[in-house]
Amino acid sequence: MLKKCMCDPSLIIPTEDIGIKDSLSYEEIPVQILDRQVRKLRTKEVASRKVLWRNQFVKEAT
Repeated sequence: MLKKCMCDPSLIIPTEDIGIKDSLSYEEIPVQILDRQVRKLRTKEVASRKVLWRNQFVKEAT
């Protein structure tokens, strides 16, 4: 079941600022590491980092 999307104009990023190539792709550039975490599993430890990318908001960090 799909719902109607209510667009938020503040989330729109102008394409001129991003620098889209002819192949309709662009390069993501990391700006800052926001968080670091090490999760311990049974036999190993897994490190993860939360990265803020250029042209994205903090809530969209991966």
